[in-house]
Amino acid sequence: MTIGERIAFYRRRRGLSQLVLAGLVGRTEDWLSKVENGRIDLDRLSVIRRVAEALDITISDLVGEPTLLEWTADSGVQTVPALRAALMDYRQITPLLASSAAAGDAVEINSLEADVSAIFEAYQASRYGYVTGRTPLVLSDALNATRNAGPGDRHRALALLALTYQVAVSVLTKLGETDLAWIASERGLTAAQESENPVVLGSLFRSVAYALHSTGRFAAGVDLVRTAAGVLETHLSTRSDESFLAVYGTLFLTGAVAAARAEDRASVTTFLREAEDSAHRVGRDTNAMWTAFGPTNVSLHRMTTALELGDVQVAVDLAPSIDVSGLPVERQVRHAIETARAYTARNRRDEALAVLLQAEQVAPEQVRHHALSRQLVLGWVKGNRSHRDPALDGLAGRLRLV
Repeated sequence: MTIGERIAFYRRRRGLSQLVLAGLVGRTEDWLSKVENGRIDLDRLSVIRRVAEALDITISDLVGEPTLLEWTADSGVQTVPALRAALMDYRQITPLLASSAAAGDAVEINSLEADVSAIFEAYQASRYGYVTGRTPLVLSDALNATRNAGPGDRHRALALLALTYQVAVSVLTKLGETDLAWIASERGLTAAQESENPVVLGSLFRSVAYALHSTGRFAAGVDLVRTAAGVLETHLSTRSDESFLAVYGTLFLTGAVAAARAEDRASVTTFLREAEDSAHRVGRDTNAMWTAFGPTNVSLHRMTTALELGDVQVAVDLAPSIDVSGLPVERQVRHAIETARAYTARNRRDEALAVLLQAEQVAPEQVRHHALSRQLVLGWVKGNRSHRDPALDGLAGRLRLV
């Protein structure tokens, strides 16, 4: 179902008329009727959140759908359920519950570091099947390493454990598994704190903020970014290295999106300014700590926040001016999805479809599984029933929407 159809479903279940629900979210009955009938595309999460709150449901009830990550040569036949089982293993809760059988063979720390880098790089290449299939194994090794590390390696092992959880947060939020992402972010932050590494700590602050606003807790995400920035500021005078500045700046980019979805324009402006300042200090686009941080990513987030705030024309004007060719694939394709959103909001569907088809060639898994691209295509299909478009029909078929 489209978001509009889901709203109609839950509204009827709650016994609410269109007039009453529209009043609860500060809109007109005519507006809600058009949303439910697919004549208005509803893709701003700030508005979706208000509707979800009025219906006493979660945002994921309106935008989510069962996650079925297709089997690939990368993933094998073990995908999201394997990652879920790893995160819900009770032995992770405390070392007191870890049996001797769970210890396994000793893990060589340099090998673990290479494995963590490999799953981060796969995520940035939009190889979601590989990430979901491989992360449970890396997580097991990282837990084993922290339990058995000597004094000299313990902090390093904890940092790698935290980063493994961060990869899990990133891919799970993309796939709509927001509750699991929250579990991973919480455990990752605990490991990051114990690692006593401010760069890793900053990286996990970003994951927690991302997990928060992926569940619709936008204002909480804004507050967390402010608090986390205050913690990291204490290191600014002594840590001017690229990795720290990239993590610090990326935290503000995450906060800017959360603020836009909370309709907090002042915080959006502040956070983007702080991120831009960090980007200027770095002086170029960098992928330190797998952040893809720099002036280009700041521009990407300026466009995304404009869309979330409803400034569609600003986003449309920015889209073609941003050269993402030097960024990782995940960022390139996310820019394509945001561009398609902007064009769709301006009734430029053919251009939006062309952008998304090109993105699919670059990263088919990301386009086929991202909630935003799926909702776009579903809306196009249901609004295009009067005449067939072979290109659109083909894309919808590959996304398993028809």
